[in-house]
Amino acid sequence: MINEELNEREKNVLRYIVQQFVLTASPVGSRILTKKYDMGISPATVRNIMSDLEDSGFINHPHTSAGRIPTDKGYRMYVDALMDIQKLSQTEKHQINRQLETNFNDSDDLLNITARLLSSITNQLACVLYPSFDSGILEKIQLIILTSNRMMAVLSIRSGLVKTITLELSYSISENQLLQIQQILNERLAGLKLSEIRSTVRERLKDIPIDDKPMLTLFIDSADKIFKDIKSESKVLITGAKNLMKQPEFESHERMQGIVELMEEKDIIIHFFEKKNESSNQNVFITIGSENQLDKLDEYSLVTKEYKIGDLVGTLGVVGPKRMEYSKIVAIVDYISKMLSDFLTKT
Repeated sequence: MINEELNEREKNVLRYIVQQFVLTASPVGSRILTKKYDMGISPATVRNIMSDLEDSGFINHPHTSAGRIPTDKGYRMYVDALMDIQKLSQTEKHQINRQLETNFNDSDDLLNITARLLSSITNQLACVLYPSFDSGILEKIQLIILTSNRMMAVLSIRSGLVKTITLELSYSISENQLLQIQQILNERLAGLKLSEIRSTVRERLKDIPIDDKPMLTLFIDSADKIFKDIKSESKVLITGAKNLMKQPEFESHERMQGIVELMEEKDIIIHFFEKKNESSNQNVFITIGSENQLDKLDEYSLVTKEYKIGDLVGTLGVVGPKRMEYSKIVAIVDYISKMLSDFLTKT
């Protein structure tokens, strides 16, 4: 949060500079402000205020223009103190609900639909980060023989999500033996978090004579694989590059290449979507430009919010130019997050 105090005139001028720059992508001059916005002050007074705002680091002065553009500090002041979050109309809410109500087979389908919807509405790069399985509570384990030397372990998480792992066997096992092992595992492990199971499975199964049950030995030795979180490359859905490329900021080849690299390096997105920013609007988190502390994200803003699948928490949001319509995008991200949580609870 920026602690510097601005007077009402300074707040209005900064607010209108941000709004006008978001609208036009062109540096904003004093005459444009006085013509478009009823501030009751002269262009000369606006120029003086703009000069003060520039001295304080809220706006800067591009070399080729007489107008000003917001800095990261100016955007931060705007989203924290000057922005009025737009309310979605009933028509907009209905359109969102209708698309989310499209027939889907499982939660994966719904998350894919959500990513595409979020991108199309905001015209930004949309990202949906899967929930972490680590905090998921194991409901049951099912063991299925695939071939003579391969088996599948199906982990049902209390939230409704399912994780499958294929294991290689060096011995044959009967259906009856498999059912016995399955029963033991469910008796000892059901109701625990996956992170707990991973760290304590050896202790929880130590009193069972594993010499007679090599399958248990396999589970103990493979605990990190079976009960670990899903792979990072599978944790995030990213879509909407073509929407982002429509923005004036990304007309150059270098900027377009930057989008491609950002989509390929998913770990960067995952890291910043998992990170909580101290500034929020109704739990919608916004990070702006240099706040991302990484050169690759220096020209972007991220607007994110958590959604829930039972006990599990995921994150969705958008990545776009700092010159984004924050007031509308915050409202969209907030609403879609709430509706996604509702739909996932019903599935």
